[in-house]
Order: sequence, then C-alpha cells, then structure tokens
Amino acid sequence: MKRVLIAVVLLLVAVVALVLALNFRDEAPLLADAAPFTAQQVARGAYLARAGNCAGCHTERGGVPYAGGRGIATPFGTVFAPNLTPHPQHGLGGWTSALFWRAMHNGRSADGRLLYPVFPYTELTHITREDSDALFAYLRSLPVADTPNRPHVLSFPYDTQAALAVWRAAFFRPGSVAHDAGRSAAWNRGAYLVEGLGHCNACHSSRNALGASSGIALGGGLIPIQNWYAPSLNDADEAGVADWTLPQIVTLLQSGVAHPSRGGSVTGPMVEVVTGSLQHLSADDLLAMATYLKALPPHDVKDPPKPAPISAAAMEHGGKLYEQHCVGCHGKQGEGAPPAYPPLAGNRAVTMASAANLVHIVLEGGFAPSTPANPRPYGMPPFATVLSDAELASVLSHVRGSWGNAGTEVSPLDVARLRK
Repeated sequence: MKRVLIAVVLLLVAVVALVLALNFRDEAPLLADAAPFTAQQVARGAYLARAGNCAGCHTERGGVPYAGGRGIATPFGTVFAPNLTPHPQHGLGGWTSALFWRAMHNGRSADGRLLYPVFPYTELTHITREDSDALFAYLRSLPVADTPNRPHVLSFPYDTQAALAVWRAAFFRPGSVAHDAGRSAAWNRGAYLVEGLGHCNACHSSRNALGASSGIALGGGLIPIQNWYAPSLNDADEAGVADWTLPQIVTLLQSGVAHPSRGGSVTGPMVEVVTGSLQHLSADDLLAMATYLKALPPHDVKDPPKPAPISAAAMEHGGKLYEQHCVGCHGKQGEGAPPAYPPLAGNRAVTMASAANLVHIVLEGGFAPSTPANPRPYGMPPFATVLSDAELASVLSHVRGSWGNAGTEVSPLDVARLRK
C-alpha cells in the first residue's frame, strides 16, 4: 500500500512538473526597452492593430477606443477585455515591449498570470517580434484612459490558474512565423495574416468540450454563445473560394459584398471584421490573403450523406409565407436584386448544413458592412415578432428546397433554440 501511495505521489509530481514546463517554454528574457519607439513603429503598429481588429474586442460599445470593458461570452463564463491604453495601473503604462511580446507569444500577463485564450494568443503566437513591438509602440501612443479592468465572471474550476495551466499544457504550444520556400511571397504573407495576426481560425474552426480548436484548421464551426456558424474556408459548399478569381476574393474581403457573379454579402459577426479591419488593409495585403485562401486544400467529404427531402407541408406553408414576406426583395424565383438584395437561388449560404445563420438573419435582421464600395448597405428587417418558430422554420425550409437548392428542412425546435 505504501509503495502504491509513493507511486501515485511521484506520478502527480511528474504531471505537475510537465504542466509547469509546458507553460513556461520558449519565453524570452524580460529585458527593459533600450530606446524610445520611432514614429515609423507607431504608424506600423496602427496598421497592425487594424489588421488584427484589436479594437473590436478591446473597445466597449460607445466607450473609449482600446479602453477595454467589453464582455466576451463563453460557455464557461464572461471574459472582459482589458484596457490597452498607457494607463499606469489599468493599462499598459507599466509594461515593456518584452512583457507585451510575452503576452502575444506565450499568453502570459505582465504579472505572470496565464491569460485566457479568449485573447487569441493561440494564433497571435505566430506574429513576429518586430510586429509585436510596433503594435506595442502604437498602443503606448494612445491617449490614456483611466477605465479600470473588470474582473472576469467564470464558473469553477475555469476561474483558476491551475485549470488554465492544464488547458494550456494540453492545447497550446508557442509558435513562430512559418515560411514555405515553395510558395510565393504573396502566399506566405497571406498565411501570416490569416493564421496569425488576423486569427481567422479563432472563429472558423470547431471547438471541443474544453473550448480548444479542433478538427481541420479553418474548417468551420459554431461560434460559442453567439451560435452563428463561421463557415469552412476550404469547403466549396460553404465559404471556400478555390474557384473564385483573386479580384473576386479581394472584393468580398474589402467591401463585404461579393462580386455580382457570386452574389451575397457577409453577415453576422463577420460584418464587424470587415468594418473594423479588412476594409482598411492595403491592396497588397488583401491580395495576399486572397492568394492564401484560394490555395487552401479542399475539404472533400467522401460519400457525403444525401439530404432528406423537405416535407411537402413545409414547402407549401413556407411558399405562402415567402410570397407574403420575401418575394418583394428576393424575387419569385429567389433571384434577388444584387447587390441590394442577395439571391437565394444557388446561394451556398442558404444551403449549408447548418441553418443557424439563416435563422439569425431572419430573426434579427441586419446590414452588410458600410464600406467605400457599399456606403449605404440595404438591410434585412427583423422578423422575430412577425413569424412564429413554426412559420420561420417553414419559410426557411421552402427557401432551402426551392429553385434547385438542396438544403435540409429546418425544424421549429431549431428556431426555438436559436431564438433564445
């Protein structure tokens, strides 16, 4: 019995040592800043902050830019984004560029605490030290905001550093900039933006029970709590662009509205990404991202299951509702009136396996992003108070099964879950 106890204790010690080693690996010395930041670094950092859409999380609605306070809901509780202005207590005033690099590269705060991966250091770990320093230079140049940081509201044990250390040991390794010598400079730059600074995989991937990215990178997944579906970027039936031209991809990234030959526009959380980030990128960077996205290996599903036919009752009832509420904008044959009203016929956003986005759009309405190429976007009115769960399910089932579309039936239960 004594030997068993000793063995158990030794095993626990070994596990703790391994967890600690994995959490402290690849950390650079915390040196003081040797010289003041240059104007070029600040300007470069301002651009990088746009490219990473940092203000999107670190600015509360109606609040001071980068002063934090915005709550990010997760299945484990709410994480509040911190103040990134140079306030000496609440912000980055007491930080150095080395401490900031450690946060970006290793996910550790200035005081040594492990950071929650809601801050996407799992992707930002791939940026260069030069870009990290430039980004820090820009943040240190911002006006000081005295907004205190709000404590996270997380359930036990997810609110403990021990649980976070175990999570990191299992799911996080510090990364580096990957360069593929067999690819073009544009492809490598696009990979850097998509995989690192743009942290696209933070949304466009599935998550396991502990919130870590799982499955195929950029393979699509349901965004926790929000319940919008971020479509796969390497699946032609979702948001893959392998068969698009580079100018068509750039148009969508920059304006939020697809080329007329493709139809549609970005919706949901992606509107904020285009508004706050993508439309501000340089032509070269947009082309680089397009080059990388176009070259993503296709996600081929062998012998995909055939969708069950939509019931005649849903098609008939939904058709009547479509005539009453939808035909004025989207046309009798789902042809739409691009770019104002996207077509529904042949629209892969309509027929994706997940109908979550369609339900959200009809319930809540929404607008495409306002960009120079689309300064006055037309909007979709909300129908949450107009259609019942059963009615909304019927009209969406009709749309997913008409004009050559081959989507699956939407049930009232699907709508009820998302309405909540």
